[in-house]
Amino acid sequence: MGRNRLFDDDVIVIGLGRFGSAVALELTKLGHRVIAVERDNAIAESYVNKVSKVVHADMAQSTALDMIRHAEPRIAIVGIGSSVESSVLAAANLVDAGVPSIWAKALSPEHKRILDRIGVHHVISPEADSGRRVAHLVNGKMLDYIEFDDGFAIVKLKPPAETIGFTLEQSQIRRKYGVTVVGVKAPGEDFTYAVPQTKISAHHMLIVSGPVELIERFAARP
Repeated sequence: MGRNRLFDDDVIVIGLGRFGSAVALELTKLGHRVIAVERDNAIAESYVNKVSKVVHADMAQSTALDMIRHAEPRIAIVGIGSSVESSVLAAANLVDAGVPSIWAKALSPEHKRILDRIGVHHVISPEADSGRRVAHLVNGKMLDYIEFDDGFAIVKLKPPAETIGFTLEQSQIRRKYGVTVVGVKAPGEDFTYAVPQTKISAHHMLIVSGPVELIERFAARP
């Protein structure tokens, strides 16, 4: 049966601790329909009206499989930080449900190995990956994302279709979107600092800097 929804990019976030809540709130800000799942009822209640839907449930239980299959998420993020066992069981339920893209936070190198072995697609190390950063990476439009305290970011992304085959001077990216292409990199080639005559190809990765809001708008281009 096909989906009858306005959104095709629904995300389930499991666990609303510091990491999970940051992911859930940032994804909501970016326009995703977020279903947050939390086993602590008080914490779950505190996020009502902050995300699209809040469910009070324990995703480590096998009964959660039915809920996952019914929700049909494209992306699921396991942010459980209190128990390796609960994290692994929740991730295993997501794998069994056939969720296309599963991200999970690892609490230790051993935990990471278990998550890798059961089929989690992306294992996150919280020391290196903040919740906000992961939120910007899960939809695949940005390949890397670094945000600074003043709302400025540097990202790596694929070039929007409208820029391919044109020089930076011709495409006028800075004038149109308020962001700066710092450099370009193609497979097998060295990184090249961008100049007005730099011509963008479909094989290039762009390194782009600018205010977070404008970076998001540019990254959303087809």
